[in-house]
Amino acid sequence: MLAGIPDSTIQLVVTSPPYNIGKAYERRSPLTGYLEFQRKVIGECVRVLHPRGSICWQVGNFVDKKAAGSIIPLDIVLYPIFSELGLKLRNRVVWHFEHGLHCSKRLSGRYETVLWFTKSDDYHFNVDPIRVPQKYPGKKHFKGPKVGQYSCNPLGKNPGDVWTFPNVKNNHIEKTNHPCQFPLELVERFVLGMSHPDEWVLDPFAGVGTTMAAAVKHGRRGVGSELVPSYNFVARERINAAFSGTLKGRPMNRAVYDPNLAGPSMRSVPWAVSPSKEYPIHQPTQLVLLEPKARYRVRAS
Repeated sequence: MLAGIPDSTIQLVVTSPPYNIGKAYERRSPLTGYLEFQRKVIGECVRVLHPRGSICWQVGNFVDKKAAGSIIPLDIVLYPIFSELGLKLRNRVVWHFEHGLHCSKRLSGRYETVLWFTKSDDYHFNVDPIRVPQKYPGKKHFKGPKVGQYSCNPLGKNPGDVWTFPNVKNNHIEKTNHPCQFPLELVERFVLGMSHPDEWVLDPFAGVGTTMAAAVKHGRRGVGSELVPSYNFVARERINAAFSGTLKGRPMNRAVYDPNLAGPSMRSVPWAVSPSKEYPIHQPTQLVLLEPKARYRVRAS
């Protein structure tokens, strides 16, 4: 599919390739073979990318089972490929989510990264469509020629390079048959900030069509490839829903769910922490939910 796209025609590439960890949609291979495959795909993406275009490559970690489960951050090993092809890294965006698999031999992973590259120094980026609400909108300059004037941009603030979105789990409105789809709002920020209406947005590992659906939703053109027939079917449904305005998705800039809204029955701690032989200096404690502000205090039990 990539070979049939003319040079310099794609404004934005947004994708999340397989992580080579043995999911149902991928065939696990040695890391060297995986990187060589990625190099071929990345090379084609660079070829088709417009001179003012961007590539956003979202990855996590490769787990090396032969090395007792040690992890290899894929953004670190993929960066040299992009650099050798002449691309320039503009941001390393950290996508933070609060739920996922629980690890017993290391800290549980709660983030992935997106490498944002451009083909040249003359690239399109508009932060205004993706600004987020100001933390202190009433803040004013306290000195200088603008003293007393509001200091915040009325359109909102730059979202920064750490983004917190829920990952698409079973109770997520966007959940499909794909085990590792990324959220619509993650792609929407790249689409709105790095492309114009009617420009082409590409996803070479399309999955269930999140990138193309986000592109269509915001008046762009989407193109992608996917090998799994069941994912293709869902992707077509989601793209058609984007055309008709019925695409299910979590709205951009909606606050992450506040667990205090679950009420005290879910938030109060039903057990007391007891001292152990490993940590004898710790006193038994109990967490008590305070109303109405739902804060915690610790007291000896």
